[in-house]
Amino acid sequence: MRVASFLGFGPEPENLAWEKLRSWARPNGLLEDREAHPTFGFNNPSPSAGSPNYGYETWIRLDPGTPVQEGVDFVDFPGGTYAVTRCPVPKGDFEAIGRTWRALVAWREDGPYRPGRHQWLEGSVPGDAPDLEFVLDLYLPIEA
Repeated sequence: MRVASFLGFGPEPENLAWEKLRSWARPNGLLEDREAHPTFGFNNPSPSAGSPNYGYETWIRLDPGTPVQEGVDFVDFPGGTYAVTRCPVPKGDFEAIGRTWRALVAWREDGPYRPGRHQWLEGSVPGDAPDLEFVLDLYLPIEA
């Protein structure tokens, strides 16, 4: 899958990265069909002890043949096998993401799968519910 990639860095890099993605993708018409152009995010680099800063990278899937554009990083992602679970995030409860990741990792550790070496991902699920901040699909890399 070919994606356009956007990076945010700081104490709350998610909003920075998502705003960069939206600012580029909206005028290019990519947010109109979320099925054809799903969005993903992940820590990059991950948080480290003693520092409030970390990175968050966002991706949007592109159509085949999308021309490279100056100032935008394009990535060819080879994919892999994933265990996936849905993570609704209630208003103000962002820790739901960490709890759901921990539960998914515990599921893998109790089962027949080994950790995969490909990228962990958080996929945005389109929709709007008044009691939720947003909904994610969490993609945990696995190998049989």
